[in-house]
Amino acid sequence: MTGSARTATSAPPAANSHWASMRSTGVAAGTFAFEGDGTTAWHRHDQHQLEYASEGIVGVETATARHRLPSRQAVWIPAGLAHQSSFIGARTVSVFFDPALLRDTGGRVRVLPVDPILRAMLIYAARWPIGRTGGDAVADSYFEALSHLVRERLDEELPFHLPASTDPLVTEVMRHTDAHLATASLDRVCRAVAVSERTLRRRFQAATGMTWRQYLLHSRLLHAMTLLVEPGSTVLTTALAVGFDSASAFSRAFQAYTGETPSGFRQDRASRPAPAGR
Repeated sequence: MTGSARTATSAPPAANSHWASMRSTGVAAGTFAFEGDGTTAWHRHDQHQLEYASEGIVGVETATARHRLPSRQAVWIPAGLAHQSSFIGARTVSVFFDPALLRDTGGRVRVLPVDPILRAMLIYAARWPIGRTGGDAVADSYFEALSHLVRERLDEELPFHLPASTDPLVTEVMRHTDAHLATASLDRVCRAVAVSERTLRRRFQAATGMTWRQYLLHSRLLHAMTLLVEPGSTVLTTALAVGFDSASAFSRAFQAYTGETPSGFRQDRASRPAPAGR
């Protein structure tokens, strides 16, 4: 399926269709490469999935959170968890692990840092697709080593996510905030959704565990990640587009959130890595 785009009506990655063969042939892990744009339907896998984006932006939404994966990071999706994935100019390789090979007790989606060693291993793993038949001692050893490396990274989660809510008011507040990051204020949001500031503060905190202002900051920084990787972007134009008054204030907030400066983040992703799955 490399080279074909997922769309809103397309099926999710063809992992489950190979589950029986994985079990019957002793294949404990395999990969799936993807390139394109689109959104999957809500789905779940019988295997754990680690998806690495060498290019573009990947989003993963669950019932409780919305994760944003900028390029050069990986997203962990545990087996059995219902989720929806979206892709913007993405080139990815996913590794699917039999839960017997790699245990996960967290049960939640996590964005993980990817150092050069893990990056190289994920890309090289594409030589063993999930749909292959028959065992392979080299592949088995390779995926076992990779599983140990991934297990260590599961404790190094990055905070690249926003909450989700079943409260319709809170959902509308988040939707309006996300759509007006450059100009959003508590007063404007309250007028837009016809609710008092006191009610909004109370229900937003109860539903998300964070204040609306914390949500606004996180949403601005996550959207900034998307803008910074676009051709021709600058730190200043990105800062203004997401509602910061100056490049310096944006840079301080961005570095505190991501551990990288905006210019370093942009430059690192402008240098094209070896393509995933190629």
